[in-house]
Amino acid sequence: MLLEGRRERRRAAVRRAGAAAVITLGSVTAAVPGLTAESAHASPAHASPASLRWVPCDPEHPGAECAALSVPVDWAHPDGPSFGLALARRAATGPGTRVGSLVFGPGGPGDSGVDRVVTGIDAFSPEVRRRFDIVSFDPRGVGRSSPVTCSPDLLAQRPSPKIDDQAAFEATLAYNQRLRADCREHTGPVFDHLDTGQTVRDLDAVRAALGEAKLTFHGSSYGTVLGAQYAETYPRRVRAMVLESVMDRSVTSTSAFLRDSAAAAQDSFDEFVKWCDGTPDCALNGRDVRAVWRGLLARADRGELANPSAPDTALSPMDLVNRIALRAFVRPDYAGLAEKLAAMEASEPIPASPTSPAALPAATPVFCADWRFPVRDQREYASLVHAMTTAGPDVPYLLPLHMTAACLGSPTANPQHRLTARGAPPILLSNAVHDPATGYPWAESVERQLGSAGVLLTYEGGGHGSVTNGPCMENAYDRYLIDLQVPPRGTRCPAVTS
Repeated sequence: MLLEGRRERRRAAVRRAGAAAVITLGSVTAAVPGLTAESAHASPAHASPASLRWVPCDPEHPGAECAALSVPVDWAHPDGPSFGLALARRAATGPGTRVGSLVFGPGGPGDSGVDRVVTGIDAFSPEVRRRFDIVSFDPRGVGRSSPVTCSPDLLAQRPSPKIDDQAAFEATLAYNQRLRADCREHTGPVFDHLDTGQTVRDLDAVRAALGEAKLTFHGSSYGTVLGAQYAETYPRRVRAMVLESVMDRSVTSTSAFLRDSAAAAQDSFDEFVKWCDGTPDCALNGRDVRAVWRGLLARADRGELANPSAPDTALSPMDLVNRIALRAFVRPDYAGLAEKLAAMEASEPIPASPTSPAALPAATPVFCADWRFPVRDQREYASLVHAMTTAGPDVPYLLPLHMTAACLGSPTANPQHRLTARGAPPILLSNAVHDPATGYPWAESVERQLGSAGVLLTYEGGGHGSVTNGPCMENAYDRYLIDLQVPPRGTRCPAVTS
């Protein structure tokens, strides 16, 4: 989900954009060699393989090809203004046995599918790579596809998500309004059309442009929102679909979403503690891991904990949770986390200084357009924070709370709802039992919503992403994508130990 989109280079790119930066079609054309003046104004309704001019993306990454597809800013007005949707692909390594194109839906929101393809595609097995062209894209508002761009100075003024009183609540609402206006000015008209409902139409245009009668799709984390809504919108245009680390769009209440998020993160923290207690090589073995962690949180809250990546600055408690612990749970890397925590505990306190959480990605408006989480006032907000802390006592300040605060007062074009995909073929869901971001109960819920079309493949370990975790998972995934063989309902694969 949201853990995957925190890459430093993307935030740095947004900061470098400048207060007066304006993203234009011309700048996208320069960034993506496959976008020509002709394709920039072609009608998406007539997209065909010929409308994609594939050229090498980058000489440093041979084999990756890039192109761009013109799509409308607003699919309700397909003949109106358009922009270039950036794509990348790597051709099947066994062309004689090629099945077709497999489109990968990136997570975040804010992850670049183009970057994933250009720099490497280790999320797929060698057999899938042999049989499919791997294609991905930067969703609208992301990367090279008319990215959301905002004034760096204003982004840096983001209020704390703690919101201790009504005045702070109202200040957050006012800030969000100013930021939306600023981002709209610097991004252009696509800013008001960033929701996944629009991206579903973009994805179908990609399918048509690739010459595929039906879509073969793999969505990971936030990409499962796109995949599920595509199956709901175009159920009979799906050949095969994998939804890995599943988000549940039937969670409509703010409190339920935040509690579920906290419970998933807490479960991963509990697994880390259990592992450390039973592993002599853990750097904190024999210690009270939770006490060490609480001490680090307290130091961070006082502004006395040095940031490991920038020792002269203080690490905020928000970043200790989201950027240190939760990132380690994604892989998962318990040994590395224990070593890092031990080193931080042994470090000298720095002079107390104010801290602030790292900037949220500029693609936050994508999330706000997809999820309606109303909060009436600071009193209700405080009750939500309390509920999260109860569900996840060791993991306060989780990123979903930050996103909820950042979306206060924002319009929601594509609110969440129960999934219906009547007429869709079998859809393979994949989830780890101990996923820190998209808890296993969400995957179970989506399987129930899909009815006979949903089949959940369970990985009995941890981490965010699971389809290549060992031969059991990989073989089931490969057979489904290549031969459309669905694993028996209830299939569970053992955790792989390194």
